[in-house]
Amino acid sequence: MNYEEWKRSVPHTITDDTLWKMEAYRLALFLADLGWYDVTKLISDKRTLDLSDQLYRAIGSISANLAEGYSRNTGKDRARFYEYALGSGRESRDWYYKGRHVLREEVTSHRLCLRLLTQVIRLLLTMVPQQRGHGVREDSTFYRPDLCDAIVAEQELETLLQRVPFA
Repeated sequence: MNYEEWKRSVPHTITDDTLWKMEAYRLALFLADLGWYDVTKLISDKRTLDLSDQLYRAIGSISANLAEGYSRNTGKDRARFYEYALGSGRESRDWYYKGRHVLREEVTSHRLCLRLLTQVIRLLLTMVPQQRGHGVREDSTFYRPDLCDAIVAEQELETLLQRVPFA
């Protein structure tokens, strides 16, 4: 299943909500669905049983915090939940890295430099300051994780959303 197929499978009760217009939310929700397969693989190895639980909680929290924050009245409140989502995104990346010994290299690479996770984190790094009215407490440098060899260009993201490996 690729991203377009997945989007068509999402129920209208979700896609008809204005929240669905938020790219970070859509990508995070897709990532949570992919995480289901990855966690299923991690559960099969006793050494990664706890890791799988932590990963699924973290990856599910990204879209959940975006949904909760989106519904807040003030920019400050929204920013707080978007920051929680940012933290969950980074935590998810950390757990994926730790699970790399059980997950296939192709899966780990896709999720880590995931460019999907990285793309969600990048989007959140721009959304938080917009809501808060000032920057996130980080240096204003171009965001690129050390593990990733290339930046996520729009075309590369499209390719990653089309070619989705499973654990």
